[in-house]
Amino acid sequence: MTFDVEETIKRISSKKGVKAVVIINSEGATIRSTLDQEMSKQYGHLIASLIQQARTTVKTLDDQNDLTFLRLRTKKHEIMVAPDQDYLLIVIQNPLEVMQQ
Repeated sequence: MTFDVEETIKRISSKKGVKAVVIINSEGATIRSTLDQEMSKQYGHLIASLIQQARTTVKTLDDQNDLTFLRLRTKKHEIMVAPDQDYLLIVIQNPLEVMQQ
């Protein structure tokens, strides 16, 4: 990983409410993570599957379109995913801490 990627991870991680940053490849394998190995593996596998389903849904609705960002909010977390051709950037944050800014 380049210096820019490490700096980006540090910058994102320092934002209020951010609990974790995970970068995975298109198969769901962890490239970089601020989570422990087991949680990184779990998030990677599940989010990669979710992104694949979301991409299929978007393409089915409009074959000229593609998924560019996914935001999923639950009671405890907000998961934001920026998919690329080869990688996924996953940011997990506490939405209540972000709202208090």
